[in-house]
Amino acid sequence: MSTTPDIPTRYDHVYWVGVDKVEPNPYQPRKEFDEEKLKSLAESIRQYGILQPLTVTRKDVEKPDGGIESRYELIAGERRLRASKLLGLREIPVVIRVGEESDSMKLQLAIIENLQREDLNAIDRAKALAQLVNEFGLSHAEVGAKMGRSREFVSNSIRLLALPEEIQQAVLNKEISEGHARALLMLCDKPEEQKTLFKEIVLKKTSVRVTEQLARRIAVDKVRKLDKTAEMLELEKSLTETLGTRVFIQHSPKGGRISIEFYSPEDLSHIVATLAEKHETTTEDAALIPVTEPVTENVSTIAEENPKEDMYSVKNFTV
Repeated sequence: MSTTPDIPTRYDHVYWVGVDKVEPNPYQPRKEFDEEKLKSLAESIRQYGILQPLTVTRKDVEKPDGGIESRYELIAGERRLRASKLLGLREIPVVIRVGEESDSMKLQLAIIENLQREDLNAIDRAKALAQLVNEFGLSHAEVGAKMGRSREFVSNSIRLLALPEEIQQAVLNKEISEGHARALLMLCDKPEEQKTLFKEIVLKKTSVRVTEQLARRIAVDKVRKLDKTAEMLELEKSLTETLGTRVFIQHSPKGGRISIEFYSPEDLSHIVATLAEKHETTTEDAALIPVTEPVTENVSTIAEENPKEDMYSVKNFTV
């Protein structure tokens, strides 16, 4: 069956159109595409073809030399389009949606497809949902209804954009997970503590569960620090730096306790070794202190001049 270049071939509601006639979706929520995965998809398409048609909208535009030409704007299937271009395909199968050309609908459909395929990372999803709210005036509940998710899911996703750019980028780069990012949200009003915990997650590969526990403890400890003296806070900081892990000092009228955190058997071994090394060093230093005869010259004279001030002076005692 012959066809004109501007009219797609119809086959069971699937049309074949020229790759060069399909324009990317300007509201595509995905911003990052893994080149290696695209190459792998291209190889799969080369062997088995495109198993799922792309979704597009059609618009008729006037040609520079006169006449009308059909162009297509992508709604869903960005990876398949890019992989097809890598292979140099001339035509691709598409499904044309009619009457849904609005920018809002294009964005909604693109997000829905990616959510269903779980292709969106947490930050790109948050930005896309925020775009639906800010640019198209939808409430969190309305967005949730369209996505098949709860209002809380939408609100909590968008909250991720309150994180510093460095942490958002770490999610994009898969250095930390969405779970880590949500835990760090608990410390948005404590930027220094948030940054410290973030670096600790990346360095120590801390689990999400431990991160949540730490974030809650830091939030509570920030309040408790109001009851600590400057000397106690300095001691807590010194122990943390020495042992390379978090140390918390809790005190009460009858005493208190020191909590030293560790995240693996290796961490515990390191802490024990550090404490043992410090103990040996202290013992050796004490052994090197020379024992001298007590100096008693002029003690009586000084004592007579300042009898009350020197009564408990260490120089008035001998071993």
